[in-house]
Amino acid sequence: MSHCSTQRPIIDLTDILTRLKGLSAAEEFFVALGVSYDPKVLDVSRLHIMKRMGQYLAEEDFSGLTDLVIAARARATLERAYEDFATSSPLRHRVFKVLKDHDPNRPATPGRTFVPFDSILKPFGKE
Repeated sequence: MSHCSTQRPIIDLTDILTRLKGLSAAEEFFVALGVSYDPKVLDVSRLHIMKRMGQYLAEEDFSGLTDLVIAARARATLERAYEDFATSSPLRHRVFKVLKDHDPNRPATPGRTFVPFDSILKPFGKE
């Protein structure tokens, strides 16, 4: 895990939402919010974790809150999103449309036919 210390690092709370919006790498979010992570988990699920964090943040109303409270909530959403994927696979949670659309436990949508790519590559008239 990154941040091996037993104490949480001190984070800069100044205008935290604006600072978070300016970040791009998943690791930057973990560092900015002082959240420990296992690089192996992040290497496998970084996009899923960040997408899930965004979903959790979208449920929050930050209007009128102090930077301290906003940072605490943002940190909690990142920790929650990370735990979702640290304990199970991205296929289980299916946060992206492409994974939701191809869920083997869900029947195909009527009127939508799946054509395997291999069948497109075959010459016309030959099987």
